[in-house]
Amino acid sequence: MAADLVLDTAIRDWVLIPLSVVMVLIGVLRYFVSKLMRSNQVPDAKIIKEGQLIIRARNLRAAANFIPPKSFRARRFYFSNEENGLLIVPKGQAQNAQAQMFSDPNMAMDMMKKNLSMIIPQTLTFAWVNFFFSGFVAAKIPFPLTQRFRSMLQNGIDLSTVDVSYVSSRSWYFLNLFGLRGLFSLILGEENAMDDTQRMMQMSGFGFDPSKSLGAEKDSLDIVQHDWALPKFEHRAEAVLKKLAI
Repeated sequence: MAADLVLDTAIRDWVLIPLSVVMVLIGVLRYFVSKLMRSNQVPDAKIIKEGQLIIRARNLRAAANFIPPKSFRARRFYFSNEENGLLIVPKGQAQNAQAQMFSDPNMAMDMMKKNLSMIIPQTLTFAWVNFFFSGFVAAKIPFPLTQRFRSMLQNGIDLSTVDVSYVSSRSWYFLNLFGLRGLFSLILGEENAMDDTQRMMQMSGFGFDPSKSLGAEKDSLDIVQHDWALPKFEHRAEAVLKKLAI
């Protein structure tokens, strides 16, 4: 049977709260440091245009069922027809993204700055947490969990008798590391909020090719099965009104 622990209030005051506050301050400080390190080069208009096209195509896929079938087919043809569709990239105009990055030293330098602004604070913060707060049971989740969550929530505690809902200080650090996007969106604004999961995805996207993204978005748009939702809403509203009338 899992042991029921009584957490000391000093752990809350000297481990849980300081660790959370430090993680928030480091995230805000890292944002401003990366903003200062960012170069002032003018972005390529072609890359911006392709990015906006991808966003528009994704919005069309997301809201496809809220427009009539004829309107959806016209918009899809506008984006993905083989002759002059906006998502069609001619073979001669496709450019190797890695060659473009290495030909532009500013782009490679910006990528290196972003990676350093993420790796160095993470390494120092984890060393600080591991040295000062290792082995503490910092919090308890107010609902039961299965044994699969033990390795994620009790990192640094080698006791199988402790209930899974208890969270170690090291695991609390990782939860803050990957789960503060909502708080950063309130502090920095929605367009500036980015958690470390997205930063890692950007790091893994070295050599990103916009032309491949346009092709992938075209394929995704072509396989969308349109089902107009407005008639269903009318029938549902009619049924609700009939029940109210009865």
